[in-house]
Amino acid sequence: MHKIDRYVMSTVGGAMFLVMVVVLSLDLIFAFIAELEDTENGYQTLEALMYVLLTLPRRIYDYLPLGAFMGCLVGLGSMASSSELTVIRAAGVSLKRIVWSAMKPALIVVLLGIVIGEYVAPPAERMAQSQKAVAQGAGENVASASGIWHREGDTFMHLNAVQPNGVLYGVSLFEFDADRWLISASFARRAIYLGDHWRLEDVTTTKLSDSETSQEKHRSLRWDSGLSPEVLSVLIVDPEDLSISGLFTYSRYLGEQGLNAANYWLAFWKKVLMPLGTAVMVMVAISFIFGPLRSVTMGFRVFTGLIVGLLFKYMQDLLGPMSVVFGFNPIIAILLPIAVNAVVGVALMRRAG
Repeated sequence: MHKIDRYVMSTVGGAMFLVMVVVLSLDLIFAFIAELEDTENGYQTLEALMYVLLTLPRRIYDYLPLGAFMGCLVGLGSMASSSELTVIRAAGVSLKRIVWSAMKPALIVVLLGIVIGEYVAPPAERMAQSQKAVAQGAGENVASASGIWHREGDTFMHLNAVQPNGVLYGVSLFEFDADRWLISASFARRAIYLGDHWRLEDVTTTKLSDSETSQEKHRSLRWDSGLSPEVLSVLIVDPEDLSISGLFTYSRYLGEQGLNAANYWLAFWKKVLMPLGTAVMVMVAISFIFGPLRSVTMGFRVFTGLIVGLLFKYMQDLLGPMSVVFGFNPIIAILLPIAVNAVVGVALMRRAG
């Protein structure tokens, strides 16, 4: 029996690995081609290639649920096509045991996803975004399109590039009064964090009044801000690419500042519930093999898997923004597609049993 368990595990696990290799290879090729369109200044072909490689952990994390689902569908499907599952069932192996053997590689995928999503992908993504922005001349442009916006009190700031070591490039500060009139605008080519404050370098400040404007230039200026390199490391990447701990910390920070943190709480719960979603999708794949897709061709199984996977993704992508717009709990937006798939999987599994 142990040999049968290992055979099922190796077949499903190998199919998961093969699916991940194919999907990631295609994604990396198209991503590199897309990056070549952004080449400018110091950001050329080699830098574009480095950027794509640094984003590889994030791409692996994004595709792990799909890889687990499609790999299980392909692996068990190949065994069903060759009647191996029929022989295994005839040998007295229960359906529950086969399901558990097929679920073990998925559990490994879930654990791998947690490690990559928490410890590998976020720092690699921050480095990729920072190096790209600096190579494109982040310190030369005021409020470039590649930067990030943030507000602290009555000051709106734009940072062209944030490096993990506490160095900023292209810092634009726009200060407003109580009536929301712009009273000053500053641009610094670089800012360095010194423990309790920032030092702005090569600063140009324009002050505005009702009758005139004046301009001042400084080699360096002190900038007191509640932003730290730790907080900024969260800002530089999209919410979906942050670690669970980073999302939780920054969501609470936004709440303390009186800012809207709905997108970050949505990304937080999506990451927290990702293992559950992956396990449910694998269960659905298994139920398909022992249910309606038992005797169809491999191509039809792959097609069906893609449709189901896309429906699951689109449900979450639709309900997620709806929770932000209409203000209902983001947990509902993430759990509802998982619950629907779980009901379908359990129902098909009972019919197969």
